[in-house]
Amino acid sequence: MSIEIINPGLVTSVQDLGRPGYFHLGIPIGGAMDRLAMRSANLLVGNDESAAGLESVFVGPEIKFQCDSVVAATGADMPIKIDGVIQPNWTALSIKAGQVLSFDFLKSGARIYIAIAGGIDVPKALGSRSTYPIGALGGFKGRALNKGDILPLGKFNSSLNSGKTLDKKLRRTPKQIAELRVLTGLYWHRITEKSQKKFFQDKWIVATEADRMGYRFKGGTKLEFVDREAPFGAGSDPSNIVDSCYPYGSIQVPSGTEPIILHRDAVSGGGYFMIGAVISADMDLIGQLLPNTATQFIKVTMDEALNARNDRERLLNNIRNKLI
Repeated sequence: MSIEIINPGLVTSVQDLGRPGYFHLGIPIGGAMDRLAMRSANLLVGNDESAAGLESVFVGPEIKFQCDSVVAATGADMPIKIDGVIQPNWTALSIKAGQVLSFDFLKSGARIYIAIAGGIDVPKALGSRSTYPIGALGGFKGRALNKGDILPLGKFNSSLNSGKTLDKKLRRTPKQIAELRVLTGLYWHRITEKSQKKFFQDKWIVATEADRMGYRFKGGTKLEFVDREAPFGAGSDPSNIVDSCYPYGSIQVPSGTEPIILHRDAVSGGGYFMIGAVISADMDLIGQLLPNTATQFIKVTMDEALNARNDRERLLNNIRNKLI
């Protein structure tokens, strides 16, 4: 049982929920940028939530199926087609051997997630099938997919029914102006009170440098730093620090100009200060932001961040209850 990549689109890779436990060795967790969409796609086709599927950015792939199966696409609004006929997204669809899965033009969002019954059955690397291309680790030969690649599929229940769909109210997508909630961090005191206020007041725009490592933002006011004597081991730029660990979602602002949010494939440490971090409940949303998307950073407390995490878990449980 397998599928053939006729056209990989812009960038399509094998992803699951990542490989936690190796960040201290410099190997990021990786996995799907939008985990809720990936989990939903897997649940629609009867897979475990952690099964490997495909993540495609901006342009969808063209895939020929070499066996009968069930498939679902979630995430960005990119209409799915089987043999050229438009089908509903966020829905389990039957597909026959010889048929071709493809996608129409992107309407909103940035990344789609394609789950196939049985999952993509490539070998695990450090406990995960997710692709980490910088390290040539995992996925299919440690890289994004190419034309002609043949991907094996896992076994699945042949009596699996298609037609299952996820209600729109359970699909989480960014607002017209994306809102990302932020918990300020250890280095917040390094910028002036005026800059602290302006960072959250300003409207920022997603820059073109937006990928699995991180998202850069532009258009806001340059940060002003509190005067200091640079500590031993830090650089002369006021945004430099003695090297520190970088949590997921960390917001760096090199030279105080353009914030960078570190994402799934980001490095584990370095010498730029961090004003804070995007809360875990909003990390999925970042993966669906297109360049030039207007974005507002929202300051929250730890209690608000924990409540948001609980809300997200309730949403996920509602999805499970609907689809299992």
